[in-house]
Amino acid sequence: MRRIIYGVNVTEQAASHFSLFGLPEQFAVSLPDLEQTWKIVSARVHPDRYSTASAAEKRIAMQWSSRINEAYQVLKNPLARARYLCERAGADIGAENNTAMAPQFLMAQMEWHEALDELRDRPDAQRVREFLHTLEQAETDLYAQLQTLLDVQKDIPAATAKVREGMFISKIHQDAKALLRQPK
Repeated sequence: MRRIIYGVNVTEQAASHFSLFGLPEQFAVSLPDLEQTWKIVSARVHPDRYSTASAAEKRIAMQWSSRINEAYQVLKNPLARARYLCERAGADIGAENNTAMAPQFLMAQMEWHEALDELRDRPDAQRVREFLHTLEQAETDLYAQLQTLLDVQKDIPAATAKVREGMFISKIHQDAKALLRQPK
């Protein structure tokens, strides 16, 4: 099953997510190209293609299919991709026990929490959408910073700190989206 991975000679499950798709290990990824390659690669290792194979070959196909799908999920999400790159470089994200953040981000964090609390107390769909737009802009800015830190400057410690910030933004974004789904 070594040659089935889109022309990439992958001989073990420890290959990087990027190498599974023949991509350079960097933050900037063309999502349309990634999706197209994922479809090709996943079709080549799909367990249904090995229905007449031995039990061992079926198991290997299932493992590769699972591995490829996991890699695709990580690479298509900018924050997960940045986290993966930082961890591959040896960084410990440590989001649970390392909450040190830049003072400017801490101020934004407090403002976002206050805005979210206010929206919970007095729901207003238009204001929630405006708040979501603010968070989406913060995510866009963060991804641009991550691309510079990871692909240009190769500054893993700074990128790791930005990933932790991104995890917070993502969480508050999810909480704000939930307000739109609540019954009135």
